[in-house]
Amino acid sequence: MADLLLHRPRSLEEACAALARYEGEARAIAGGTALVLMLRQGLVAPPALVRLDGIPGLDTIVEENGVLRLGALAPLSAVAASPVVRAHVPVLADACALVGNVRVRNAATIGGNLCEADYASDPPGVLVALDARVRVQGTAGTRELPVAELVRDFYETVLAPDELVTEVRIPLPAPADGVYLKYVTRSAEDRPCVGVTALVRRAPDGRLGEARVVVGAVADRPLRLPEAEALARGAEPSEELFRAVGAAYSEVVEPVSDARGSAAYRQQMVAVFVRRALRAAVAGQRGSQRV
Repeated sequence: MADLLLHRPRSLEEACAALARYEGEARAIAGGTALVLMLRQGLVAPPALVRLDGIPGLDTIVEENGVLRLGALAPLSAVAASPVVRAHVPVLADACALVGNVRVRNAATIGGNLCEADYASDPPGVLVALDARVRVQGTAGTRELPVAELVRDFYETVLAPDELVTEVRIPLPAPADGVYLKYVTRSAEDRPCVGVTALVRRAPDGRLGEARVVVGAVADRPLRLPEAEALARGAEPSEELFRAVGAAYSEVVEPVSDARGSAAYRQQMVAVFVRRALRAAVAGQRGSQRV
């Protein structure tokens, strides 16, 4: 780390140009809650860091023209506490409040959380369920893509070496009833073994007009199955239905084994927590909880 160069750009254009100069070897740093640990442990050794905290306007949280806009540098604690976020998507606010501890949440940013592509993180799966998109800027200009397409593999995104996520965009209105269940198997750790988001809209006749289910923390990226969601669309809510959707996810998921659970155990828990999350969402529960 002694020879590590530090760049302090004052604009997105300067930041992207600095990243491009190193052809993918430099690393952008925002809160640094993950990157600093990896640097200290020798897991990464970039020639340079590009600090983003000197770029103005990247930490705003606003609702505008039917879109909730979260600046990439908005700390997770700010997202969790934001009245705007809590009014429109309480499930995301509560999921951010479950990440790590208060010191981590005060430093970690919503954009950094996504770009780290950590499979055992809470917000990404919730954002996929909310049909969120990210705005990306590079030296060639800007583009937008769904959060669901941002992660390519474990700790790897589709971003080009010179690209940065600048904003997370959530279309409104989001389903009013929805929960995120964070299942933690180790009391000394806050990282989930399984995380399930379920969002529902009820039709006037009581049937399910819409159901979104995303499973996180079990594989390389959050898993959403439109064909399984279709089982619930237009159906009468029931334990039999919840079990069928849970079984569909359990059959398709390809879990990883780690200290929080084996692949076989995770596969069973996916079915259990999809069922529980749907049951809670249909009952009108909102927000996120650690279980």
